[in-house]
Amino acid sequence: MPDLEDIWVPLVDEPIGWIVRRIQAENPEIDQLVSTPRRVLAFRTFAYIRVGLVLGQLLFDHDIPAYDGSETWVDALLRDPAHHAALAAEVRTVAEEIAADPKYKDDEPLGPDDAARERFKTFAREQLG
Repeated sequence: MPDLEDIWVPLVDEPIGWIVRRIQAENPEIDQLVSTPRRVLAFRTFAYIRVGLVLGQLLFDHDIPAYDGSETWVDALLRDPAHHAALAAEVRTVAEEIAADPKYKDDEPLGPDDAARERFKTFAREQLG
């Protein structure tokens, strides 16, 4: 049985992980929707799966040029703004579904809250003069 790292790392490092991270960076509201550790894990898991499904559907539905070594089929698909929009919509939908799931309603946010940040700033100012 392969180690989980052997399976997880390729998913994150390959085009699907890159696409999800890019869409997240372009849409800061996604991070607000999935701001707890369990939500992040669920979001990444389902976003990777669903982005893969959308990419497969796009590949099936649209002709791409024959491979000439200059770009991958994923890059060829992503040149079309409509395809990028379809992927972004799917990633946003996953984030919204995870955020609405009642299983995660009591989860603590990832990282410190605003009050903890303020306390730290006050402490740092006092210590550093």
